[in-house]
Amino acid sequence: MQEAFVVALERWPRDGVPGNPAAWIAVTARRKAIDRLRRERRRAELARVEALRGEAVADAPVSPIPDERLELIFACCHPALAPEARVALTLRALGGLSTSEVARAFLVSPEAMAQRLQRAKHKLRTAGIRFELPREADLPARRASVLATLYLVFGEGYAATAGDALVRRELCAEAIRLTRVLCALMPDEAEALALLALMLLHDSRRDARVDADGALVLLADQDRSRWDHAAIAEGSALVERALALGGGDGPFAMQAFIAVEHTRPDGPDWTRVAGAYERLLAVQGGPVVALNRAVAVAMAHGPEAGLPLMDALAGELDGYHLLHSARADLLRRLGRRAEASSAYERALALAEHPVERAFLERRLRELA
Repeated sequence: MQEAFVVALERWPRDGVPGNPAAWIAVTARRKAIDRLRRERRRAELARVEALRGEAVADAPVSPIPDERLELIFACCHPALAPEARVALTLRALGGLSTSEVARAFLVSPEAMAQRLQRAKHKLRTAGIRFELPREADLPARRASVLATLYLVFGEGYAATAGDALVRRELCAEAIRLTRVLCALMPDEAEALALLALMLLHDSRRDARVDADGALVLLADQDRSRWDHAAIAEGSALVERALALGGGDGPFAMQAFIAVEHTRPDGPDWTRVAGAYERLLAVQGGPVVALNRAVAVAMAHGPEAGLPLMDALAGELDGYHLLHSARADLLRRLGRRAEASSAYERALALAEHPVERAFLERRLRELA
């Protein structure tokens, strides 16, 4: 509770006193308690991995990686495992994420993710693969999995799938720190630079993503004076460096380009954003990328252009609440209120985070 009062002393003079101060204090105190439990769990997981590493690598050569935590992530991303299994196992062991949180990152059920993790561990055991520090020659083969892991750790911090707070700042900060170390280790790796840029550009908006009462604020409605403009400048410069290194076709470089578009003073050029998502879809694929492209097309050419693209994703993303929320918004803009209400209700049934649920409930009340 004391920590909650400290936060109030910092924020209320700047943001104003919330409508229900007592409830705000109670919710903040609960969030602080949850964060402390997560940190303790993460420390316990790290201690277990450290013990395993100590047994396996007593006579190993000195690692080329200057950060112990990043070193462990590289060690977990063993090329004998399938790429998705490497990332999932590392997120579970070192990222501080629960099996359910890892499952949501991959858009699968917790049961399916638990089985995937068990299969990965079984393969490590039966194949006699040792948990050992990577050599310098090992780094390139593991780089893509490490980048994917850092990206998903940041994603869980930026748009949390569990807990009361929409943003888990400690996860965002740790992902950014580790990516900085990786960029120092590989200064000419364009995708690492682009990933750091992407994180900084997104993180620059975190203070404006919720209002004083903790309610979700959409990007178009955010107070840009609360954005971290130093982080935006650094992220934009990193995008330029990545492009100068010939990394314009990498998936993180394309996403960082899109993030830069959103920082334009007059708002993004949605035609350019839609084109970038088109290229990203060709390079990376995936239904979530296709959904983002559909949103950009709707913003560039109207909701009637984006809605058919979203409808085509219904089979792959029926269990993804953001698909139904995005469809609902387009239907609302087209004046199809009954269909919009049904889509919002479906999104609400799937959404788990209380901040997102409150936003969807507010939309439903507005339609009613």
